[in-house]
Amino acid sequence: MQRRDFLAGAGAAAMLPLAAAQAAPAESGPLPAIRWRLASSFPKSLDILYSAAEMLSKRVAALTGGKFQIRVFAGGELVPGLQVLDAVGNGTAECGHSAGYYYVGKNLALAFDCAVPFGLTARQQNAWMYAGGGLSALRALYAKYNVLQFPGGNTGTQMGGWFRKEIKSLADLRGLKMRIPGLGGQIMAKLGAVPQTLPGGEIYPALERGALDAAEWVGPYDDEKLGFHKIARHYYYPGWWEGGPQLSFYVNQDSWKTLPEQYRQAFETATFEANQLMLAQYDARNPPALLRLVGQGVKLHPYPKDVMLAARRATFAMYEQEAKINPDFAAIYRSWKQFRDTEFQWFKVAEAAYSNFNYYVK
Repeated sequence: MQRRDFLAGAGAAAMLPLAAAQAAPAESGPLPAIRWRLASSFPKSLDILYSAAEMLSKRVAALTGGKFQIRVFAGGELVPGLQVLDAVGNGTAECGHSAGYYYVGKNLALAFDCAVPFGLTARQQNAWMYAGGGLSALRALYAKYNVLQFPGGNTGTQMGGWFRKEIKSLADLRGLKMRIPGLGGQIMAKLGAVPQTLPGGEIYPALERGALDAAEWVGPYDDEKLGFHKIARHYYYPGWWEGGPQLSFYVNQDSWKTLPEQYRQAFETATFEANQLMLAQYDARNPPALLRLVGQGVKLHPYPKDVMLAARRATFAMYEQEAKINPDFAAIYRSWKQFRDTEFQWFKVAEAAYSNFNYYVK
């Protein structure tokens, strides 16, 4: 695995603001040996997703002379994949690697830590988190669950899922059983589908036995490994509910307070590296994987326009309604929406013009 060393003194770590209220413990004498457990939501078979936690473990060990060790447990080994937030909050594991939108049953606002429909791209998500106030806003929310959060990877814009039958119009979604978590699942429900939330390792069996009519996961590289194309041949784009889905590392707040400052800096620097590397890996591996899938007879389809328009209308209607009843959601949504709208104005000027010319003009 190739990676760029982002550590230049304390430069990389200085880019990431720590919770101001958490003062570092006094340090004197030799640094202690510390052993943590990390609960991942992801199976080992999904190597890019899972390996972000392994990279974190290796870099933390290297940056602390082997004194700070983190043992990584794949999804289901220590706790079920969708229970990582609880496990970290209650101290079953000192840290974890998961996706905020898995936990919208606790609070819809947690979805902003991963992806929301018609939201930010990966670059825009990083801009919001590191330089636009997103990190401090989300840490205030996660503190309610005794968790400190760090960005921990991004897949880039995802595909729109695998379907057994072609979706020709909005009407074809009615009654369709689809694996899709988070707010995307809630919007699909408003469009008539029946959303299901399943961890990655359970999707293929559910498709195979007919418990699902459709499923979304990430994109060509992971989807090919999971074999969805063997059952559902229609592959849709874009994943309008995941324009730039970010994963996160979770740390138990009490455990964090016990760390020497040098270990905190090592952990924070390693999360920054993992966050950047994951996107690079997906951007490099998705294109050839998509070519392989198409070569095996997979049929690519854009979502019908009526689906996209209905989904967008339902999305922002839901946001406005949730903001009226959920103070946590409102506190994040208002500033996020302003940031999003400004980012979109800029990106459509230079980025979109450059991309559209290169992609579509021959």
